[in-house]
Amino acid sequence: MRQLAFFVSLTLGYFVQSQQTNPIYIIEGDTLSTPYVGLGEVVVLPELKFDTYKDYLAYYRLRQRTLKVYPYAVLASERLTTLNERLGNIKRRRARKRYTKRVEHYLENEFKEELKKLTRSEGRILIKLIYRETGVTAHELIKNLRNGWRAFIYQTTAKMFDINLKSEYNPTDNEEDAMIEGILFRARNDGTLESLIKKNKKVS
Repeated sequence: MRQLAFFVSLTLGYFVQSQQTNPIYIIEGDTLSTPYVGLGEVVVLPELKFDTYKDYLAYYRLRQRTLKVYPYAVLASERLTTLNERLGNIKRRRARKRYTKRVEHYLENEFKEELKKLTRSEGRILIKLIYRETGVTAHELIKNLRNGWRAFIYQTTAKMFDINLKSEYNPTDNEEDAMIEGILFRARNDGTLESLIKKNKKVS
């Protein structure tokens, strides 16, 4: 009799388990469909501390410059992606060259007045951020899209303003780049970056 009762209870147990697609969990009197409650990601950032007031000013000047030029780096990356996609559909070399030149003139007219307002420090940071967003230096972009001679002319002109188009972005080994990365991370976390990018797209 006990064996029969055990068999029936075991059979019923398997039957109930197979029919219950969503198990029920009772935790401290609350009925839940999962044994846990999903929560949104929470990012906890350390408080910024500065040894001197001079360090404080240097950081916030860097922050202001970084957030000002970052949207241009994002737009440059987006334009480059679109350009490469379209160039992939153009087979003739002359047509590719003509299209690239047309895009260059368009971008120049689109950003010329805004970029002319940038300071040398802002321009230097923009060059780094272009590398961050595209994975190649501004010099390489010009060389690949136009030619080596044009890249040389642009590089020579940029150096007159203490800007190097061959600058890369290395937050692991470069202290300023590490600070820039921290600034971008904080700005992305509090929604500042998204707001700046949307605002810049509306203007452009």
